[in-house]
Amino acid sequence: MSLDSDAPEITFEDGLVPVIAQDAETDEVLMFAYATREAIEATRESGRAHYYSRSRDELWEKGATSGHVQHVREIRVDCDADAVLYRVDQEGGACHTGHRSCFYRTVDGEHVGERVFDPDDVYE
Repeated sequence: MSLDSDAPEITFEDGLVPVIAQDAETDEVLMFAYATREAIEATRESGRAHYYSRSRDELWEKGATSGHVQHVREIRVDCDADAVLYRVDQEGGACHTGHRSCFYRTVDGEHVGERVFDPDDVYE
């Protein structure tokens, strides 16, 4: 993923930019997270999604623990250059709860998403 000379400069607020991961085939929204400049660069260099964990205060590669890797086909930036979209090929589930997408329920609590793995089998 090379950076074109016309590429917009991403705006990081307090060092972070919001990132949406979207399935490149189905357009399903898989998850929301934050990234630092370092995470974006690691994603571009490796082709695998990297984010920044605010709770752990560290860079993380999606799937490093679970094996549920996101292969990034394209990185897009919104019109204001203050949000990023990773278009990915998702291996397994994107959500730590075992669901394919983190957006697996409605505001009324109805489960509308598919559970694709048991987190107890993946995380200790």
